[in-house]
Amino acid sequence: DSVSPLVSRLREGSIESIFRSYVPPDSIEEQWDLKKLDETILKEFSFNSDLVDEIEKLNELEDEKLLKVVFEKAERKYKDKIKIVGESLFNSFERSVLLQTIDLGWREHLAALDHLRQGIHLRGYAQKDPKQEYKKEAFSLFESYLARVRDDVTKTLMTIQIDSPDEVATEIDEHQQYVIDDQNLKYSKNG
Repeated sequence: DSVSPLVSRLREGSIESIFRSYVPPDSIEEQWDLKKLDETILKEFSFNSDLVDEIEKLNELEDEKLLKVVFEKAERKYKDKIKIVGESLFNSFERSVLLQTIDLGWREHLAALDHLRQGIHLRGYAQKDPKQEYKKEAFSLFESYLARVRDDVTKTLMTIQIDSPDEVATEIDEHQQYVIDDQNLKYSKNG
């Protein structure tokens, strides 16, 4: 019925992946690039994490606490979107985005496997077992496919802009005003 728990896990995985590229596990604060992480989160997921400000609020400087803050902010932004259109309608949209992303990614994955299969015999010339090399590289391709699905679904659902009914009504009124103004224009041949 609902893919929301799966989407939530995908979102956390995608955010953690980006988070860990700027805040490596078991690292010290001097190795962290929070400013760049804030910029990347805003660009990729359309929400402001303000981690530079959050560090000042936290008593203990732990990367896990910082990651939890990012998860909470992402969850709040996501729930705000759901409130606008309603949970059942948004669940349907989540399911559609998830299935389309899986389907498109799967086709690309199968094409990549076919391409790999066509060139795997060359590994024999390098004194490597082509079957083992194929298994290893196919597994690597599958892992990258799963990561791509995770990231694409998360990015799509986090960056989608949803207008409230009031905003939609205002846009319709503005559009109708342009139509009325256009109908009142008179054209002349002389310029």
